[in-house]
Amino acid sequence: MDESQELLGIGAFARRVGLAPSALRFYDDCGVLRPVRVDPASGYRFYGVEQETRAVRLRRLREAGLPLVDAGVVLDGGEAEARTVLRAHLERTRQTADAARALVEEMLRELPAEAPQQPRGWAGVGGAELASAVRQVGPAVAEAETRAEFPVLGCVLLELGDGEVRLVATDRYRLAVRVLRAGSAGGEPCRVLVEAGELAGMAAWAVRQPHIDIEVDGDKGCLVGKGRLVGEGGERRAFASCAGTFPDYQVVLDVLGDARHRVIVDRAALREAFAERGRGAVLTARAGAQEVVVSGGGGPPAVMGAVCTGPSLRVAFDPAVLVPALDASVGPDVLLEIASGREPVVVRSADQGSFTTLVMPVQELVSRETD
Repeated sequence: MDESQELLGIGAFARRVGLAPSALRFYDDCGVLRPVRVDPASGYRFYGVEQETRAVRLRRLREAGLPLVDAGVVLDGGEAEARTVLRAHLERTRQTADAARALVEEMLRELPAEAPQQPRGWAGVGGAELASAVRQVGPAVAEAETRAEFPVLGCVLLELGDGEVRLVATDRYRLAVRVLRAGSAGGEPCRVLVEAGELAGMAAWAVRQPHIDIEVDGDKGCLVGKGRLVGEGGERRAFASCAGTFPDYQVVLDVLGDARHRVIVDRAALREAFAERGRGAVLTARAGAQEVVVSGGGGPPAVMGAVCTGPSLRVAFDPAVLVPALDASVGPDVLLEIASGREPVVVRSADQGSFTTLVMPVQELVSRETD
């Protein structure tokens, strides 16, 4: 033995080549992989670094299922012998796999037919109708910075129950709710959270379907589950629910104060008036006057005709919050229901009562209400 040769103990060599020390001892006993040196006193085995290639090849041959005798032929025999052994083993492996596959397939055929999974709840709606609902509530999800801290605010809550499909989204400053009446429904009430981007992709698929069934699986009362959209031809689009606790939007709706002010105004005109201004733009309506004035926020006053009921009102908004709510509405007019300048303002489509958005006024810039 060359005294300058680098030797490794059995443990270090085992880690280096991916074999257990017990396997190395076994291969030594079988004469397939002898250590370079064995301590005569302790019996401890030492291996040379030049044995690494052989050890790794031996490990790979054994992982492929070669008997030890055949592995020895591949390692120590000639090239022709090695090819013969490897090709014979490959053919045996194929035959074994084919036999196993045939047996398993036969046993599967003998089993009773698998019953289709029954969703916990389902509801049928128009595909275009669902796509429209997603388009309306989607913009209310939080921006990326907020989603990084509160991931659920990047999701849309999908609820099935009471013959309805409800889609809800919020970024804490705006809350959008769209209710669809199901043409057919069954099962138990269900709630799932779907990431807004995934839901938008589902909507793009659904808009081409005359009718879809929304099917939801999962444990009762649990937001974490999965579901699918099923088209009329049986085409499916699966989705998974996100984990997390969505804000209890129903509590927010239930505690809204009675509307003291109602304003019906041209939606496009109101949008244009606020879009040109910065934070703190103010909407003013005076008792008995059939017009509203939008002022502040860096722009000249804009006067537009409106149907106003209730006492005089002055309330400020952040256009970055109000304008998307107006964009999501439909029809030429929009209805604003206002309890006070400090509570969420209900923004409704005058032509679509099933869509509601709540928008928070700018609290620190709200000036006053006057009778």
